[in-house]
Amino acid sequence: MSESSPARLPAHTCLRNAYDRGDLAFIIVAGAMVFFMVPGLAFLYSGLSRRKNALSLIWAVAASNGVVVFQWYFWGYSLAFSTTATNGFIGNLSHIGLRNVLAGPSPGSPLIPDILYSFFQMEFACVTAAILMGGLAERGRVLPGMVFIFLWMTLVYCPLACWIWSVNGWAFKWGVMDFAGGGPVEIGSGVGGLAFSWVLGRRGERQLINFRPHNVGIVYLGTAMLWFGWIGFNGGSSFGANIRGIVAIWNTMIAGAMAGLVWCALDFRYERRWSMVGLCSGSIAGLVAATPSSGYIHPWGSIVTGILAGAICNFATKVKFLIRIDDALDLFAEHAVGGIVGLIMNAFFASTTIIALDDVNIGVEAGWVDHNWKALYKQVAYVAATCAYTFVVTALLAKGVDMIPGLKLRASPEGEILGIDETDIGEFASDYIELRREVHDQFGTTSATGKFDFVAGGDRHGVNDNDLGSPHEQPKLNPISEKPEQHTNGNGTAHT
Repeated sequence: MSESSPARLPAHTCLRNAYDRGDLAFIIVAGAMVFFMVPGLAFLYSGLSRRKNALSLIWAVAASNGVVVFQWYFWGYSLAFSTTATNGFIGNLSHIGLRNVLAGPSPGSPLIPDILYSFFQMEFACVTAAILMGGLAERGRVLPGMVFIFLWMTLVYCPLACWIWSVNGWAFKWGVMDFAGGGPVEIGSGVGGLAFSWVLGRRGERQLINFRPHNVGIVYLGTAMLWFGWIGFNGGSSFGANIRGIVAIWNTMIAGAMAGLVWCALDFRYERRWSMVGLCSGSIAGLVAATPSSGYIHPWGSIVTGILAGAICNFATKVKFLIRIDDALDLFAEHAVGGIVGLIMNAFFASTTIIALDDVNIGVEAGWVDHNWKALYKQVAYVAATCAYTFVVTALLAKGVDMIPGLKLRASPEGEILGIDETDIGEFASDYIELRREVHDQFGTTSATGKFDFVAGGDRHGVNDNDLGSPHEQPKLNPISEKPEQHTNGNGTAHT
């Protein structure tokens, strides 16, 4: 090659340089923020549960993250976003193992490459699975839960993501508006959690009496981590450092704030006290409602969305009592109902002005504020299809896994009393013995035998008179290990 001849670059070099480095950096950071929601959910769930089950929920959330990362790499991304599948329902395996997923424009936006888009969407999948793991609360075994979540991601989440986000998805082509996952993430996890809880069954009635979160401070910490991550969750769904993303962030903040205040005010009328759990619950409901709507509506619309989400989701917590499904962490009321509120609000408030702020989606049909009257029935039909498909397939999957030998989803009645931390994990989030309300109770009480019958304080193992009958039927608890002592019969066999 002569010195005067220009060097010829590989064809893909120009493609790599076509992306704005600011857009790339923004989505990388936004994806990392979405990952931060996973430990946020772990903290939230552990704080809301009894102490004896706190670590099992942290473990389930953390382990599900690992399962989904592999599933998404292996075939999840391909099933959700392969562009060569045209059935409108689910993708094919053209990108299995991230094959040919590199520098080409992503199926979601020409602003970022396929490899970055796959990472960002993977974090959405991880958060969805983490939310769904709340269905295990207080009575579900964690190993069968991991098998279930792999299958659920494949047969429920991937089709839902394909419907609305794939270029060939039926909902996408029909013009349904779902910005950051009201269907796949929120309805998927909320209705899926309801179906999973239904198959798992109710906790023992004694475990439902006088139940309260064991660490409300951790509940707020988890909520704050979620809120931080949600800024990346919704803001990053503009797929670039653009004004639409900034509007989405504003809408996220407004909806979360308004819903938190409304929920807390509604709870005040019952207790005449300002509930921290209520404030956190309402904030999450507003953030959920902002998920499908934040990139479509003006900030004033998010005030209405937040108020409605806080009120409707608060009342929706009563549904589980009507249908007698033990949705312990209110996945349906918070996530499914919040997602539905946001999706329906799009029909009224979505604006072409907001949509066009990413400089990509120009001239897209919006909602009633732009006189697009058919938006409402499309949004309602999408909600109905997503709810029905999620509930039916989730219930069938959970029942199928439960029937596999060795993968029974439900812990034993004894394990439920002792706590899933004891039966499945062997470690504890807070491994200590709490003093009883009366100081002298820490030294035990003298029984008829003249020995001390030590009783562990708190409810880490939940062993008390109501659970195990009369004092003569209760196992003796060692004040150090808090585990039943082993006694030996005359023939040498051990019994509790």
